[in-house]
Amino acid sequence: MFFEALPKFILPFSAMAFVIYIAFRWLPIFEETHLPEGSDSAAKPFSFRVSPVKITKKDLLAMLILTLVYGFVAFFGLGDRQAPESRYEFLNAGDEAIIELKNKTEIGNIVFFSGLHTGEYKIMLSEDGSSYTEAGKISQGYADLFKWKNAELLPEAPRQARFIKLVAGARLSMGEILIKDKDGNILDKTDFKYSPQIEALFDEQALLPKNFSFLNSTYFDEIYHARTALEHIDKVNPYETTHPPLGKVIIGFGIKLFGMNPFGWRFSGTVIGILMVPAVYLLIKLLTASSLISVCGTLFFSFDFMHYVQTRIATIDSYSVFFIILMYLFMWLYVSGGRLRYLALSGLAFGLGAASKWTCFYAGGGLAVIWLMSHISRRHEEDAFRSFIINSLQCVLFFIIVPAAVYYLSYIPYGQAAGLKGPGMLFSKQYLDIVIKNQVSMFSYHSDLVATHPYSSRWYEWIANSRPILYYLEASRGTHKAAFAAFLNPIVCWGGFFAMIGCFLLTVKNKSPQCLFVIIGYLAQLLPWVLVSRITFAYHYFPSMPFLCLALCLMFSELKSARPENYKKPLFAFTAVCVLLFFAFYPVLSGIYAPTTYTSNFLKWFPGWPF
Repeated sequence: MFFEALPKFILPFSAMAFVIYIAFRWLPIFEETHLPEGSDSAAKPFSFRVSPVKITKKDLLAMLILTLVYGFVAFFGLGDRQAPESRYEFLNAGDEAIIELKNKTEIGNIVFFSGLHTGEYKIMLSEDGSSYTEAGKISQGYADLFKWKNAELLPEAPRQARFIKLVAGARLSMGEILIKDKDGNILDKTDFKYSPQIEALFDEQALLPKNFSFLNSTYFDEIYHARTALEHIDKVNPYETTHPPLGKVIIGFGIKLFGMNPFGWRFSGTVIGILMVPAVYLLIKLLTASSLISVCGTLFFSFDFMHYVQTRIATIDSYSVFFIILMYLFMWLYVSGGRLRYLALSGLAFGLGAASKWTCFYAGGGLAVIWLMSHISRRHEEDAFRSFIINSLQCVLFFIIVPAAVYYLSYIPYGQAAGLKGPGMLFSKQYLDIVIKNQVSMFSYHSDLVATHPYSSRWYEWIANSRPILYYLEASRGTHKAAFAAFLNPIVCWGGFFAMIGCFLLTVKNKSPQCLFVIIGYLAQLLPWVLVSRITFAYHYFPSMPFLCLALCLMFSELKSARPENYKKPLFAFTAVCVLLFFAFYPVLSGIYAPTTYTSNFLKWFPGWPF
């Protein structure tokens, strides 16, 4: 027993020792100041303006290869591409669906795939078609939608029947129903008959999976966001209104392309996760001017656990993080000496992010600090004040008017659900009232939220990586189980935090604009959560993770400047361990079945890791 559990103690200490080793390899950075020849550190004025960095054909090839490799990994095992698509609508409470069996049969089970709306069905059985007895129910709660489930049959109720009647308790829709006899055999459609009006309940019987899992059903917050995406498509008033609409609208693109199935509702988020890869590469290259570090840093990011898990679930966090990366990418292009169009693009990305999730407002605060500091650093230039005033007015357009317009337009699905049509809806009082009402509702929800959750965590636990959020757990099959959680790659989490401290020291010592830029981006995402008292989770650290990767890259870049002959070995070692850990932890990131001895003894490094 001791030797079986030994790896769970050795591996985390080994990982931490490796991170400390890498941190010690960075020490030469701080032994001397690295400035251009002839410069004086004390006299050097701070400025975000740096020499332009050229994106070469090799960079474009590297981005393409990294994107394709990660894309293959991301789409592998994403989810079933088929699920019951046709649904029968029970329009009113009391609506019935009657099934007449060819022979009297002892009912063993009823399996169903739920559709939209919430409520319950009564299951009524009869031997003669006139006298029915209640035998159970089908629950279609908000957490049960678009899932394969078993009906709840009453153990004491008689099971012999020739007629089965479903009675809806509210407006409901059902995707599919399958009937099993006492031996577990599925009744063929030739074994019963029904009214043609309810054909949608029996037209996709072959889609019943062998096992019910995340591969064929919704899980975690997909029960809200995938559902809301479909409601927007169907022009139905959304159930989930606690976040702005754009993220769910983007989820809807995948549903329109591939249908209301797991692959369809996860497609858009996965594509966004793939698009993050070249965006991060570009940002690293602009900050470090090194193609090699950009390749390695993009691998840190691509194979971080949080990036992989979070972008493969149909929730809105992927979109907010993608737009945060873009808004900082464009802001760096602008403050480092780029054209005004980059500032405009940064504002547009901010608007798209804010229309997806409010956490992007935190990122917007970081952008404002960077922009203001860039002007302060140029205060001694000729016409500095005039430039500041003009640029301030431009920012009103780019970061207030345009984002407000994007945000306002994102509510078009709400207007359509209310029966409004055409461009004229945008100028109606009803549309404006819908938007304002939702802002009040969202603020009240998040400010007044009082809840507990077994996998909640606080900001200091994110830094330590001590409390992942468990998204999925399937009952064990003997010696194997399937589960996955959202948390950071340990060496990215811990090494990135050390790197962030190093960036702070370099900002003070060398007045490094790159380091200050990354620190501001990181703190803009983290510090607001320090003040938040409501329940929080590990995925709230996801927007901070790209900045941890950037900090790591900057430390290796500085090491390259200080000891050009010594930076490659630790860089390659860190990259290799990062990728190795991803594949070692792959079972608890992807949900594949794995031996419990492996997940418990090798992967459960801390008591708070729930797999």
